[in-house]
Amino acid sequence: MWHDDFVNIRLSGDGAAVVILDQTLLPNEIKYLQLSKPHELYDAINTLKVRGAPAIGIFAAYALYVLARQQKTDDYNKFRAEVIRLGAFLDLARPTAVNLSKQLRRMERLVKKQAGTSIPQILENMREEAEQIRREDIEICRAISENGLKLINEDSGILTYCNAGPLATSGYGTALGPILLAKERGIDLNVYCCETRPLLQGARLTTYELNRAGVACTLICDNMASIVMSEGRIDAVFVGCDRVALNGDVANKVGTNGLAILAKYYDVKFYVFCPSTTIDADCATGVEIKIEMRQPGEMKEMLFKKPIAPHSIDCFNPAFDVTDNTLITAIITENGICKPPYTQSLTQTISRARHP
Repeated sequence: MWHDDFVNIRLSGDGAAVVILDQTLLPNEIKYLQLSKPHELYDAINTLKVRGAPAIGIFAAYALYVLARQQKTDDYNKFRAEVIRLGAFLDLARPTAVNLSKQLRRMERLVKKQAGTSIPQILENMREEAEQIRREDIEICRAISENGLKLINEDSGILTYCNAGPLATSGYGTALGPILLAKERGIDLNVYCCETRPLLQGARLTTYELNRAGVACTLICDNMASIVMSEGRIDAVFVGCDRVALNGDVANKVGTNGLAILAKYYDVKFYVFCPSTTIDADCATGVEIKIEMRQPGEMKEMLFKKPIAPHSIDCFNPAFDVTDNTLITAIITENGICKPPYTQSLTQTISRARHP
């Protein structure tokens, strides 16, 4: 597989730093960063050097371990308090993707259970837990891909949005997983990739991944989704997500909701792919999901040689929107394909989850 030698997140050999592929530079430059300071680790999440809900969760687990190693104390209570403080700091980097807070809480729970254990042993246990989170994600992505492959036929037309491939996870990815698996098994698809404004994750990352995997794909601007659907080129929309409410409302990259509305109008199936860790059992509906707001420069300047709008112009730049569950055909997890009523099917999926 193309990603076997292409690890996007790992610990350094000595365990003192997290090594990541800087996704802000793709597809033009492959550059790995070695991060160990609190502000560097926070910044990597906040500035999207590492992105994708599962990848952020894995990164956060490694980051908390790296920061815990730096604590100069043999006192368990002081150590635990500092781990909790650092976890809270990292959790502020991005508010919408639930995997960030979930994996940080998982690492903190591990520490809280080890009163009476030596600090070196706790650190070793934290490292193993972080590695286990990554291993679980690889297995989960494979299972999601297998489940999603059931939705694909030869020559199916698939529309993707943003990036939910190996770069956003530690395996096949979520929404791209079935497409990569189809390629491995000789199933030809017609894949259209939305560019995904304003940061072009579809153009920069998804087409990059598919091209490396040998999957033929066609890039379109976001405002061309309607015409490819109207011409009958699309059988299904495949998207990932950053948080799923218990009623099946889904938060994903801004613009996802518009695609779902178009898909409903043109009778195109709309599928959401995610690990069960992305389901928030404490969030009843999408109304409760906090939407992250980003800086105006991402719209006007970041990917351009010169600004494309006046410096003084106001910008509205939400990173995500919420797609209503009535627009979603199914939600595909590692534990199966969830269909309405989502409160029932998602609850069953959470109960079957193999991870803490």
